[in-house]
Amino acid sequence: MLTLNFKLPTMMKIEQRISTSVVDYLRNNFQTDIQANQIQIQKTLENFDGDITIVVFPLVKITKTAPEELGHNLGDYLKNTFSEVVGCNIVKGFLNLSIDDSYYISFVQEVMNTKNFGFAEAPSGQKIMLEYSSPNTNKPLHLGHVRNNLLGYSIAEILLANGHNVIKTNLVNDRGIHICKTMLAWKKWGNNDSPEYVDQKGDHYVGKFYVLFEQNLKREMAELMATGLSEDEARAQSNLMQQAQELLRKWEDKDLETIQLWRKMNNWVYAGFEETYSRMGVSFDKIYHESDTYIKGKTLVEQGLSKGVFKRKENGSIWIDLTNEGLDEKLLLRADGTSVYITQDMGTAVWRHEEEKPDRMIYVVGNEQDYHFNVLKEVLKKMEYSWSDSIYHMSYGMVELPEGKMKSREGTVVDADDLMEEMVQTAKQITKELGKSDGLDFNSAQKLYEIIGMGALKYFMLKVDPKKNMMFNPEESVDFNGNTAPFIQYTYARIQSVIRKASEVNLNIGYRKVEFLNPEEKALIKVLYDYKDTVRLAGELLSPAIIANYSYDLAKQYNTFYHNCPIIKEDSEDRRMFRLSLSNEVAQVVKKSMRLLGVEMPNKM
Repeated sequence: MLTLNFKLPTMMKIEQRISTSVVDYLRNNFQTDIQANQIQIQKTLENFDGDITIVVFPLVKITKTAPEELGHNLGDYLKNTFSEVVGCNIVKGFLNLSIDDSYYISFVQEVMNTKNFGFAEAPSGQKIMLEYSSPNTNKPLHLGHVRNNLLGYSIAEILLANGHNVIKTNLVNDRGIHICKTMLAWKKWGNNDSPEYVDQKGDHYVGKFYVLFEQNLKREMAELMATGLSEDEARAQSNLMQQAQELLRKWEDKDLETIQLWRKMNNWVYAGFEETYSRMGVSFDKIYHESDTYIKGKTLVEQGLSKGVFKRKENGSIWIDLTNEGLDEKLLLRADGTSVYITQDMGTAVWRHEEEKPDRMIYVVGNEQDYHFNVLKEVLKKMEYSWSDSIYHMSYGMVELPEGKMKSREGTVVDADDLMEEMVQTAKQITKELGKSDGLDFNSAQKLYEIIGMGALKYFMLKVDPKKNMMFNPEESVDFNGNTAPFIQYTYARIQSVIRKASEVNLNIGYRKVEFLNPEEKALIKVLYDYKDTVRLAGELLSPAIIANYSYDLAKQYNTFYHNCPIIKEDSEDRRMFRLSLSNEVAQVVKKSMRLLGVEMPNKM
């Protein structure tokens, strides 16, 4: 787990004060040096009376008393110490404390008076470089890139909310054998066409030549394998692969014609990427290119070779032996002098550190690259870069559709642009069927479909723990009644409708104190109460899923409140104003939470 040093000014919550008081009680009565972080305080389970619970079991060993006896004594002590503690009960080894309504009522007022509630109030002093996306310029972005980009962007927003200085970076893989395969295919079968000429998005246009190369290579290899060659031998001896390797050598030798073609085709792809990123709603502060960083990497390899860190084999290739570190020997430079992935990643890491001197470098990359990043850290450590431990691989699971895995070489990849368009069209169909867009003009309706469709895609991708593999179901993601963005968006729009109706009867938002809370009011406030800790925890664990599922819980709790507690029609003016203020604060937190996921909120649905 990545450890970040948070410096978040926080109000002293009742849990913190109780924890400190429990430590004092135990030290004074049992002569122990127990620390506050050893006191376990959690929310009381729904089926029990109370608001917060102290887990007594771990304290029994220290005090050498029975759980019930310690619980009763501690409960009496806390009731006498805190006016907010108005009741307690002990259930086996759990001390449940009831907190006075006035505490939560005052909390609502504090939320209203706190600018940007839930977010860091001051900078943390941490600079973090966060890399995500990392596309190849030989094909369009696909389903896997969608999860990568959405995770990366959301993690960046969450870290920003925690007060960190975040530099969002993208390393474009714009060189290598895969790029040369595409270039060769265009030279052979492109007829000197262009994306503009055939009216096709640039990355899609270039991507079809990568597929075309692989299809022809497969046929050529089949013919060679029929003569008795192995698959690896057939690939190495195929005419197409040899031509692609020659093109790579020409590129690294700066052959003018090769470089010109490379630039032209990459520019086609970049234009396509920009359209995709724009619709996806992600952005970057800095973009690095492998075509630049691999040069730095090759220089580093030569330096490591001269220092004896790396070894040159008889065929001229350069390696590092990491077997003592539990890894294998790793190729750093091929015999013909061309670089490999680790070469450019070495160059990129050193370049970034020299340029920005970040406290952390976080790489959002799929878990199939776990080994690669272990090697990267060890190589840099062997080269005596003291900051190598600041590298953190934010490893995430794969995403699939119900139809099965993607296979980009066969051209069956699930394209990101197609997926986004399908989501918007699905949202349009369902929204119209439910009458959610009734009364909207054409442009407003189209914008609503985009907001709902893209929100459904983002939320569904992000609500799953990043470490887990996931199955993305487009239709399920647009359900207006489940743990989905449309459900949360509709809840937000419902609150906006309440606020508009209140304004129509000259009822403006303004805090009014009430003397007590009913169960639905208190339950809603207690979810709101957890927001600040939720943002902090999501930043510590680099997990947008924590924010997503909190947003759902808050929206779900608000709907229970809404159905059981009249707002505008409430007889008591103080309670009417209190409920309206509470509704507005819930809406603001829902909007901020979803914004951390990149999800937009509609005012009407």
